[in-house]
Amino acid sequence: MPVEQAVEFQSEGATLRGFLITPDGHSGKLPLVVMAHGTSATIQMVAIEYAEAFAQAGIAALIYDHRSFGRSSGEPRREINPWVQCRGYRDALNFALELPQVNPNKLALWGDSYTGGQVVVISACDERPKVIVAQCPVFGPVAPSVPPSRPTMEKIQQTLQSGDIRGTPETTTGPIPVVSPSQLAYPSLLAPIQAFRWFIEYGGRPGSGWSNEVTRVIPPTPITYSPFLCAPYVQAKALFMVAPEDEMVHANYDVTRQAFDLIPTEKRWHDIRDGHFGLLYQPGDRFNEASRLQAEYLRATLGA
Repeated sequence: MPVEQAVEFQSEGATLRGFLITPDGHSGKLPLVVMAHGTSATIQMVAIEYAEAFAQAGIAALIYDHRSFGRSSGEPRREINPWVQCRGYRDALNFALELPQVNPNKLALWGDSYTGGQVVVISACDERPKVIVAQCPVFGPVAPSVPPSRPTMEKIQQTLQSGDIRGTPETTTGPIPVVSPSQLAYPSLLAPIQAFRWFIEYGGRPGSGWSNEVTRVIPPTPITYSPFLCAPYVQAKALFMVAPEDEMVHANYDVTRQAFDLIPTEKRWHDIRDGHFGLLYQPGDRFNEASRLQAEYLRATLGA
């Protein structure tokens, strides 16, 4: 069985908490994948089962809750700011490099849904991750009207590193429910009924730390947050696992394919059935398929 150790590190004035999960009985320095969950979810909502599957395959996993979610601190609570979450990934990489068990030349990033786009942003700005795994990633309902360019990418990188990423009342939505059984009665951030079923089933479990409330912030930065604009500048090898029947409007299959085609590095595309949430049901056939293929990919590309 994998070995689980509680860890914490600092990011954007908050303490991010999670676990370092390593293979049992390992020796030497390990490859490591940094992991964070998608919109409002916590690490106890299936992401940790992915981390355990990777550890069983010989890949250490550093998995944590985003700032202001789950076990992590930060105020206001349950606020999603994509730039803040990207900086969380950056600070998790910094922390990983301090761990004696970790091979600093064999780092990867994993993201699901909203964070599936964030790992693309990080890879475009940071050369340290050698591999990214993007699971049902969010690139938007349509491609940006402005094409990717080097000057745009430089502004994105500057924003990530040190830009003003505070929201304004005009760029803030919420607090509102994450999911709802009826958009007419109770509008929510995520509309599909499949989202409601998954979040309530997994978020409602004891110890998940999930709450059905969220605030979303898209700060008025020089270039609006966009993983799509970062795709041509990705520096890592990439695995995209994408659902042709994805229910989430912002995880548009065709837009994701356009972004994938722009990535200049060695890459792999895998279609997976059962929509946006199918691979988040554990136990389940889609979880088994996704975790196995992702573990195999990480082993092959990181040389585990």
